[in-house]
Amino acid sequence: MAFLFDSFENWKQYSIQHNMPLHQIVLEYERTQKNRSEKDTWDGLANAWQVMKEAVRTGLEEDMTSRSGMINNGAKKVYRYPTAVISKEFQQLIARALAAKEVNSCMGRVVAAPTAGASGIMPGVLYTLQEIHQIDDEKILEAMLIAAGIALIMEQKASIAGAVGGCQAETGTAAAMGAGAIVYCLGGDIDQIFNGVAITVQCMLGLVCDPVAGLVEIPCVVRNASAAAIANSSAQIALASVSSVIPVDEVIEAMGEIGSSMETRYKETALGGLAATKTGQAIARKVLIHTIEMLPDEDVK
Repeated sequence: MAFLFDSFENWKQYSIQHNMPLHQIVLEYERTQKNRSEKDTWDGLANAWQVMKEAVRTGLEEDMTSRSGMINNGAKKVYRYPTAVISKEFQQLIARALAAKEVNSCMGRVVAAPTAGASGIMPGVLYTLQEIHQIDDEKILEAMLIAAGIALIMEQKASIAGAVGGCQAETGTAAAMGAGAIVYCLGGDIDQIFNGVAITVQCMLGLVCDPVAGLVEIPCVVRNASAAAIANSSAQIALASVSSVIPVDEVIEAMGEIGSSMETRYKETALGGLAATKTGQAIARKVLIHTIEMLPDEDVK
């Protein structure tokens, strides 16, 4: 019987008892629960990684102007800005996360990792990690499997959907996946990987989902960039064996409790937060009028 990803502690114990690395347990799950051969899983991961890299490049090379006008080539502006706040690598990390998410906002092809709304985080994190540390693709794909396992547990114990748990569920989960992937690729053990997840989520608890005009553009795109930064800072802390103090399973349970108690207007309804501001409402009206004007006459009647 394959492990069913009910908790991080049980994932760790399963790994120890069966002498299996974390990513192999996810492979086993895919084989026994999803009827996917190992080859199909690896091929799917390789394709997903290629799409992630293409999304980063597309966002940095092609025009990224959304129909609403809220997205206007921000990634390229960040990437090309002459002054780096911390380092060139950090600047590139932020720009790449923005780039992949802008591709999504402009109706391009992305990998939902774990959702389209958080689709810039893993590409930004993994692309930059590979470039800096010269990590081979095989290791990246193994890290993606571990990230998938992280998402499976978070989905069961809390949620990965903004409509259920707020933006903490979407960008929070993606950042946790990214942190775990970083720690794994840089030689961290199971405890360090899970500490990375826990620290990341601690930093993102309570984040609301308040898309302006109901579009996954503002503040979603910039949150992808900040979440990528949090993933890296959490990984740095975890690699040094700094404890999250609160065990990762309890952190995720807290995330679920917060999501459940969050008011509906803060869960992807565009009724609260930034969506309810004066400017947010004005943009929503403009987008609605623009949409109606583009409809065929028979649809307007």
